[in-house]
Amino acid sequence: DVQLQASGGGLVQPGGSLRLSCVVSGFSFDDYAVGWFRQAPGKEREGVSCINALGPVSYYADSLKGRFTISSDTAKKAVYLKMDNLKPEDTAVYYCVAAKPYYCSILVNNRDPPMNLFPSWGQGTQVTVSS
Repeated sequence: DVQLQASGGGLVQPGGSLRLSCVVSGFSFDDYAVGWFRQAPGKEREGVSCINALGPVSYYADSLKGRFTISSDTAKKAVYLKMDNLKPEDTAVYYCVAAKPYYCSILVNNRDPPMNLFPSWGQGTQVTVSS
């Protein structure tokens, strides 16, 4: 049974940082990458980042490069998303998702990624950037 548990969201001031965690079970990093997407109220889903832990090989949405860093800990079966210099427009619910490695680029390069390619994702964690 594939499960992904995201955590680490919260309220942060503009310019602040947060680190999101995603603990996974039911699949191996040998077979799947783990990605993040976000969704703000009234907006489309947006792919954020993805990591193939075997490389590791990381992917980012162009608009987020330099501020977000994805990493993995294979021993803990966890993936992390460090978000720096947060902006109010980063406010959204963030979800982690299991992805075939060759779908990582689709996830981060599409404004509204086709979710039929990513059937396994957990509950999200709310990130609010506000002063």
